[in-house]
Amino acid sequence: MPAPWWTLSSPPPRPWTAAQASDGRGIDGRVGTVTEPNLMKLSEWVESQLPRLIDDVPARIAQDIDFYREGEVVSRADLRQSVDQNMRSMVAALREPAHRQDHSMAELTGRRRARQGAPLPELLRAYRTGFAALWELLAEWGRRMPDRAVIDTVLSAATRVWQLSDEYAIALTEAYRSTTAEMLVEREHRRSALVEALFAGEPGPDAPPWEVPKLLGLPSDADHIVVAAETVGPADPSLPGIEQRLAERGIPSAWQLTPTAQMGVVSLRPEQFSQVIELVRQSASARTGVSPVFRAWGETPRALRLACAALHRLPAGHAGVNVLGAGPLAGLVARDPDEGRRIARQVLGPVLDLPGEERAVLLGTLQAWLDHDGSAERAAERLYVHANTVRYRLRRLQDLTGRSLTQPRAIADLVVAMEAVRNDRAG
Repeated sequence: MPAPWWTLSSPPPRPWTAAQASDGRGIDGRVGTVTEPNLMKLSEWVESQLPRLIDDVPARIAQDIDFYREGEVVSRADLRQSVDQNMRSMVAALREPAHRQDHSMAELTGRRRARQGAPLPELLRAYRTGFAALWELLAEWGRRMPDRAVIDTVLSAATRVWQLSDEYAIALTEAYRSTTAEMLVEREHRRSALVEALFAGEPGPDAPPWEVPKLLGLPSDADHIVVAAETVGPADPSLPGIEQRLAERGIPSAWQLTPTAQMGVVSLRPEQFSQVIELVRQSASARTGVSPVFRAWGETPRALRLACAALHRLPAGHAGVNVLGAGPLAGLVARDPDEGRRIARQVLGPVLDLPGEERAVLLGTLQAWLDHDGSAERAAERLYVHANTVRYRLRRLQDLTGRSLTQPRAIADLVVAMEAVRNDRAG
């Protein structure tokens, strides 16, 4: 009986080891080459089976992994191309284990799948499917020639396959995570640019005004407020995690961070207003202003100006929140705080000069009367006093200010002055 073909030109094969590849030695110990006949023949046979492998692996991946099954995100053609490129790269690495390995195919796949939104566990599972199919080919070749030397070759090749599996998984994962990080940065930059367009009221040619909120995930059928906060350091947010905290409560928002300010648009239902303000108060570590509620997106630039005005009404270095009241007067007074103080002094000067408790009583009575449409009875209920007490206080206020509460112009002066006082108190 003739000797086996592998004994005619070489000694019995020795198992290939990872250490030999790492120091650049081939199977026979010579640098940069692989001459072990069985390994060469095994590599050639596996290479000849690549068409079958490239047909088989995509079908197996699509059958076993839900993400790939429908072919909606990763098409069958895309999957087949990826399998083709990666399997050829694996076989080349198996054929020349001493050469420095090229992981570019794994990195390319990791980057592409990250962009496509493929979950990393599913991607790694697809890779394991490919390596398992490659191992099955090695085992098939071994079963065809069940000789001890051949088995040693298969085991050596299998060691290489599973080493490659680790290398490819690492390269794939690093490329995937790096791309995911890039995508997050890109997303934040894009969101920041869209928020800036909303604040400026000047969206780009590809994003008309009604599209910007939609792109930001903000509903159009809701109320909105703008929050503006100073940064605690250069580009250091003073409302850390506010977007996530709002989102956890089902309140969408979009934010922009600049070197000096953190600004956001918050969409909310009327019953959520107090909850939003409380979250902002809990988070604020610097001066923070909140605009009045508005509905139309075209009012966003004005709301930002009002939020900034509310912010600057707070003392410098004070970590607090100033919520600007609704109504046009609040905005008018907030836009020019110095003029508001001048009006308050001109109209209510004698009242403001009273001792603290007396001043507070008269101003509180006037505010209650205004809030209740000029009704002394309803104001009295709110203040827990008799209606005649309210009337007495109002007469005293008329005497001090020289403005009658029966004349529309005089009442308008008092309303503006009271708004200025309230705004100054909030600051």
